[in-house]
Amino acid sequence: MERKYKHFETKVIHAGYDSKEHLNSLSTPIYQTSTFTFDTAEQGERFFAGEEKGYIYSRLGNPTVSVLQEKVAEIEEGEACLAFGSGMAAISAVLLSLTKANDHVLVSQGVYGCTYGLLKLMEEKYNVSHDFSFMENEEQIRTFIRPETTCIYIETPINPTMKLIDLEMVVKVAKEHNIPVVVDNTFCSPYLQKPLVIGCDVVIHSATKYICGHGDVVAGLAIASQELISKIAMTTQKDIGGILAPFDAWLLLRGLKTLPIRMDRHCDNTTKLVEWMKNEPQIKSVYYPGDENHPDYGIMKKQMKHGGGLFSFELDGTKQQIQRFMNGLKMIKIAVSLGDAETLIQHPATMTHSVIPEDVRLSMGITDQLIRLSVGLESWEDIRDDIKQSLDQMKKN
Repeated sequence: MERKYKHFETKVIHAGYDSKEHLNSLSTPIYQTSTFTFDTAEQGERFFAGEEKGYIYSRLGNPTVSVLQEKVAEIEEGEACLAFGSGMAAISAVLLSLTKANDHVLVSQGVYGCTYGLLKLMEEKYNVSHDFSFMENEEQIRTFIRPETTCIYIETPINPTMKLIDLEMVVKVAKEHNIPVVVDNTFCSPYLQKPLVIGCDVVIHSATKYICGHGDVVAGLAIASQELISKIAMTTQKDIGGILAPFDAWLLLRGLKTLPIRMDRHCDNTTKLVEWMKNEPQIKSVYYPGDENHPDYGIMKKQMKHGGGLFSFELDGTKQQIQRFMNGLKMIKIAVSLGDAETLIQHPATMTHSVIPEDVRLSMGITDQLIRLSVGLESWEDIRDDIKQSLDQMKKN
């Protein structure tokens, strides 16, 4: 794939789109159509046979979605991208494509609750087993690799404990066994981390989050080699049908244009909040990889541009007191998801990770005292003041 632009900030605006191919429209047109017409029956035959390129039906391809896919492939520095109707549709398609009955998947210790649910479903229905590992060193990884291991699946930063995994180290071990490495890069966005450049094989995004940035789209993306993306497109996506709508693709294209600016603000606000929270007596611990005291700070410096716009912290109190603190917030919204302009707070143990059995959840470090904060674009002082007033109220009660 030809790379026309050198800098990320230019790519998110111009890559993947040539206005001359779309009646000189500055903004990417929304091709809001389910199907496409053929000039002749013979042309339709050639399209379906793959002898001639063209659009057939929007489940198989759509011009607006294609622009998004080309742009994302370029900013992730991958060969090809495939867009889906949700992040879980992307995760499901990739894992189903890389596994078959009786295979094994090695997974980072601590993943999104629905990813955990999918792994359990694959185990129950198709006997695709999985193991969790902290992946702190090469030997920990090698210990879990079996002859039937066909995929290593990683979140980094891990949701919601904010632990990091050294991708370069994992890639080294994976290549010894010819096992593909899949990375959920949602928390970083392509602006902060590029797993493909490090040597990983597949990158997944819940594009609902930072790539959209405005809380109005549910979408997923997978970026990999042209060979693997073509395989997923013509099998898992085509036949299961988790496609992205043209209008949603257009909204993502619009959001992408401001991704670098937004991420800089998210990161700046987060850094200031973390420094303030570290000195608050009611807050037991703060988990943020951009903090120099974080145990994985060295990994962050090696593979990330910045610590990100998300962090977790533990309050000193019972589950009921933690919920009372959340209920006392006035500006910050109680909601799952992340990466929006608004600051969002959630309680992983009872929300995003509630599907995970308690013993497994605790082994992941997800206690009833753990809270996750997605830092928005507001003034960081206003975010701080909202947290402080609710902490003060909790202290009084």
